[in-house]
Amino acid sequence: MVPVERSVYVAKPAIQGLADDGQYSLRAPAKRQRLRFGDEGAAGARGSLCYTALIGADSRQARAVLLVEQLQKVERRYHELSARMAEPDVAADYEQLSKLAQEQSGLEPLVATFQRYRDLRRQIEDNEALIAEDEDPELTALAQEDNAALQRDADRLEQELKRLLIPKDRQAEKDVIVEIRAGAGGDEAGLFCADLYRMYSRWAEEHRCKKEELSLSGNGLGGVKEVIFAVKGERVYSRLKFESGVHRVQRVPVTESQGRIHTSTATVAILPEADEVEIEVQAQDVRIDIMRSSGPGGQSVNTTDSAVRITHLPTGLIVSCQDEKSQLQNRLKAMRILRSRLYDQELQRQRDELGAARRHQVGSGDRSEKIRTYNFPQGRVTDHRIGLTLYRLEAIMDGSLDEFIAQLTAHEQAAQLAALGA
Repeated sequence: MVPVERSVYVAKPAIQGLADDGQYSLRAPAKRQRLRFGDEGAAGARGSLCYTALIGADSRQARAVLLVEQLQKVERRYHELSARMAEPDVAADYEQLSKLAQEQSGLEPLVATFQRYRDLRRQIEDNEALIAEDEDPELTALAQEDNAALQRDADRLEQELKRLLIPKDRQAEKDVIVEIRAGAGGDEAGLFCADLYRMYSRWAEEHRCKKEELSLSGNGLGGVKEVIFAVKGERVYSRLKFESGVHRVQRVPVTESQGRIHTSTATVAILPEADEVEIEVQAQDVRIDIMRSSGPGGQSVNTTDSAVRITHLPTGLIVSCQDEKSQLQNRLKAMRILRSRLYDQELQRQRDELGAARRHQVGSGDRSEKIRTYNFPQGRVTDHRIGLTLYRLEAIMDGSLDEFIAQLTAHEQAAQLAALGA
């Protein structure tokens, strides 16, 4: 197989073979003609391949060809959506029109960037034609200088295109339900659980997210055995999803009289909140038990049968809620939690089936994975998945999590780019 070098001329039969069977070989000699980036190829598709700049035998060029093919599919889909939305029956259907417009809006940044990239590639090809002719040394030197700058811009846009091609997380826009439970460490674990609850509450407040407490079980010392709360806001799941896992604290507990450092843990689960349309719980699949609330009383909370325990029979999941005075309110809260747990369970099942995709996640995604250590004597917080240590423990415990979130997001995107052959 003879590679086509970076020249402005290729044999037309080679392009025919490339478009038809994906081979990068030259066939019998034929009339040579110049094909610009984006010209109509043998398969009849406008801009079917970046012929002159990207055809070649090396892996970098092959990856570039695949990138362009992916981008052309997205561009075709973008124009298909425009045509669909112009159809009278679609224009009259608000729900369908809104759905198509939302999909097109999501593709717009990618298509616009691709158009700029394509324009740059064409300018580079024009300059390469000038350089190949080499009729005027001064003009050739100017074209070479111009190409160097254009190539830098094209490389930058290529990286941006790869980033935009990363599959969008369908859960990214969802609100979340956060579950924090005390782990090993007794009363100190409960106190740490309460600290984490405050940390996430402060983060939500700083980002103008709405927090709603759904269930809280205290331990009598100001600590928390378990707390479940909802956070609503812009792209909450995409930012908090990395918080799932085991959080470990190293400090001298308030109950320690000899100043020894103890290690305690708490588990955090970030569940995308599911609505009734996504997860439908059948009445025959649940058993609902009504009981009297326990714990601190007041305002008739533990003097009436208002506590609710829902058991999902097919999975064995159990959700209890007793914080509200009304049995109905407790039932509604418990159903919200149950739906989100069932939704998360289904997502976990899908991730387990997609073994290759699981390797691109930050960490294993296992709730039992130790993800972060909060060391109070040293004033540091270490995220073990990416090896990041910050000596700003006080600020982090006050909700300043954005640096961890940004680094974890960047790490995940880098892994996904690597999987795309970037």
